[in-house]
Amino acid sequence: QVQLVESGGGLVQAGGSLRLSCAASGYTFSTYAMGWFRQAPGKAREFVAAISWNGGRTLYADSVKGRFTISRDNAKDTMYLQMNSLKPEDTAVYYCNAQTAIYTRSGLYDWGQGTQVTVSS
Repeated sequence: QVQLVESGGGLVQAGGSLRLSCAASGYTFSTYAMGWFRQAPGKAREFVAAISWNGGRTLYADSVKGRFTISRDNAKDTMYLQMNSLKPEDTAVYYCNAQTAIYTRSGLYDWGQGTQVTVSS
């Protein structure tokens, strides 16, 4: 059974930083691209960032480029999202998921619970 568990969210002031983690199990983590997504209240879930199976390639939404960094540790079946220079518009529930390829911008498995990120102005 696939499990995706996000953690690391919280309340932070604008300009601050957070590091999210995604622990994956139930499938061969190291063979899949992975992505971060977010959903703000009243809005559709949107793509944030993706990373190839070996970490060699990354892809970012324009809204987070230069502020967020995605990474992964295949030995730990874990992916990360370092978020710097946070803005109030980054407030959302953040989710992770596997992707069939780095460019698909869609999740392969059922979504987890997500982790709430709230940025105050």
